[in-house]
Amino acid sequence: MSLGQWGRDLAMGTRFAFAGGREGWVRAVLTAVGVGLGVALLLLTTALPGALAERERREEARSDHTYSQPEIPKADDTLIVVDANTTFRDQDVRGRLLEAEGRKAPLPPGVARFPAPGEMVVSPALKELLASDGGELLRERLRYRVAGTIGEQGLIGSRELAYYAGGEGLAQRIEGSANGARIDSFGDDGPAQSDPWDPVLLLLVLVVFVVLLMPVAVFIAAAVRFGGERRDRRLAALRLVGSDSRATRRIAAGEALAGSLLGLVLGTGFFLAGRRLASSFEVFGVSVFPSYLNPSPLLAVLVALAVPAAAVLVTVLALRGVVIEPLGVVRAARPARRRLWWRLLLPLGGLGLLAPMMGQGDDGGQFNQYLVVGGVMLLLVGVTALLPWVVETVVSRLGAGGVAWQLAVRRLQLSSGAAARMVNGIAVAVAGAIALQMLFAGVEGTYTKASQYDVTRAQMSVDVPDGADTGATVRQYRDTEGVRKVTALSEVHLADRRTGDASYVQVTVADCASLREVATLSSCRDGDVFALRGAEDAGESEKLTRPGTTLWNDPTDTTRSGDPFSWTVPRDIRPAESREDPTGFERGGVLLTPGALPGKLKAYASSRLFLSLDPAVPDAHDHVRNTAARLDPTSDPMTWHSVERNERYATIRTGLSVGAAAVLALIGASLLVSQLEQLRERRKLLSALVAFGTRRRTLGLSVLWQSAVPIGLGLLLAATVGIALGAVLLRMTATSVSVDWASVLSMTGIGAGVVLVVTLLSLPPLLKMTRPEGLRTE
Repeated sequence: MSLGQWGRDLAMGTRFAFAGGREGWVRAVLTAVGVGLGVALLLLTTALPGALAERERREEARSDHTYSQPEIPKADDTLIVVDANTTFRDQDVRGRLLEAEGRKAPLPPGVARFPAPGEMVVSPALKELLASDGGELLRERLRYRVAGTIGEQGLIGSRELAYYAGGEGLAQRIEGSANGARIDSFGDDGPAQSDPWDPVLLLLVLVVFVVLLMPVAVFIAAAVRFGGERRDRRLAALRLVGSDSRATRRIAAGEALAGSLLGLVLGTGFFLAGRRLASSFEVFGVSVFPSYLNPSPLLAVLVALAVPAAAVLVTVLALRGVVIEPLGVVRAARPARRRLWWRLLLPLGGLGLLAPMMGQGDDGGQFNQYLVVGGVMLLLVGVTALLPWVVETVVSRLGAGGVAWQLAVRRLQLSSGAAARMVNGIAVAVAGAIALQMLFAGVEGTYTKASQYDVTRAQMSVDVPDGADTGATVRQYRDTEGVRKVTALSEVHLADRRTGDASYVQVTVADCASLREVATLSSCRDGDVFALRGAEDAGESEKLTRPGTTLWNDPTDTTRSGDPFSWTVPRDIRPAESREDPTGFERGGVLLTPGALPGKLKAYASSRLFLSLDPAVPDAHDHVRNTAARLDPTSDPMTWHSVERNERYATIRTGLSVGAAAVLALIGASLLVSQLEQLRERRKLLSALVAFGTRRRTLGLSVLWQSAVPIGLGLLLAATVGIALGAVLLRMTATSVSVDWASVLSMTGIGAGVVLVVTLLSLPPLLKMTRPEGLRTE
């Protein structure tokens, strides 16, 4: 067969799609919508690497200071930058105080001019929040006049909350501080320090991408087969006028090609529309600008070529099992039983590809990415291959029942393949989600651990500003709405010699109530001194707390000036048993009550407050942050959490959540289109049933059963394959295999919920199609 004949037949099929009357173009539009939704998500996927790289580039372009950068002398081109970050209702707000020291001081990216003292330039999202009714607490904290907005080049996301405020006298704040510095340029010009990813995290990334993209490919393959029954009847007419079976299949492929090409156009339009709307949304704390979402040209071309090619290939292969004769389509006859043996080869082949990496863990070298991708794909494709056989086998054995049940069962027995295709995408998504949930649950202990902080004793901590009176600061926080208890602990370190290379003793100063948070005290009154015992690695410090020992102020402390002085451990010092403080640390050294604190020692003490909040008070955390900002605009109270997660691990989980939300939206939309297309094909049959007295409620129940039976079987198969894949992935990471049944049930429940919603949304069109007018024909 020549390429010319192929081209003529494909072109004829394309003409039939758009010039074959209402039936032709409606089918082409439905196919295009289904394909277009998949193409839009594929284009979004190809744009993600570039979007992440652009976010990282902009973060590096605006970086201002690091902990290890060298000191820069004051000059005409220097700028003082001080961190002023804060948090508002679990949203991070990036803040900086700026003070230009000359006319050539560098401007931050996206800022047109330096804000004057008392002014700030803000991101558009922060400006919107401050102007809203819900931003009242944040307005109390950021008491600056808004003098402008930060441009896109200075932000990493459209919904990022950020500001630059003008400051005065900032040079004193950066002395001995890691929260600010003098700089002469923005941006990190140093060599990139790439922290290598461990193999398990790379495995997670690979599996996440495969699991998210496989349902998209399945839906695109199903979309090009919309309207199959009506199309086959039209092809029978072609056979009647002389077309052979091979030419008929090529013409059918041309119709599918037309729908897929139109789908590429619609998909591009969906993607561009979504790209324009992207800046209005933030998903799991991640936002982007439309300019970020530029698909990779190579990957976009690959999508443009692969989708039409897949449409032609799927159609030709599907029609090999359908006998199209001049007088009709041999579909009513009993079809040949589907064979099982070759369908089992796909999951077995996937297991064979993954088997060499069993037990490798994160210490056995990198996982072979090609084997991982190929193995996971074969296992998930195995779901799409096995599901038609499972549905056919089960529905062929279903017995009698009510009218709705009989209508549904008979329909499934006549077209079990169409029913399986409709739920294939859901089954693949659920299988992949179950496997990922098992993998995440198995390795979570490696990347997630319990926090050292005791959140039952305190939920926030904040440092007292240098030079501030600790007592007055404590009173400010005690008067803050939502604060139940304030524990104030002051610290200073004393050495056993006046010069360097000495052993140090930690001295903790607090009232008796606060000291009981770090030690077990039988009795305590102001003026008492205690020597802590029982702390780990406290042997050396315990020797230095013996009565009569002379201790000196830290000679290496350059943040406080003053002459050296000494303090002698008093004779009446009493022993006390150390206990974990709210941070989970067992202190050693000496405990002093305020009455025993020497005046000179007080000047060297730094204080930290531990705050216990009332959970019944809304926004208690933000009331604390407002108090902190009133005392020191650069103060950023720390919120305690009971769990600490690896940042990369948390990012991957966030990416999975964002991708899963997009895939579920695609699945729901595509399922709805597929359901409406099937109802449209059966419009006359449904109208005839109503005309003969069938109740519409019965037809609605039959539609529900037609969805429930295949989706139930699909979810059962998906759970089986998902558990098997999850077990294999856990064995690859050298993790013990355990099934998280809660995750399995939740994933299958979500899949069933999507199908239920789609079925309910299809009921109004069903009622409309069952009117007697549906029997009319031309």
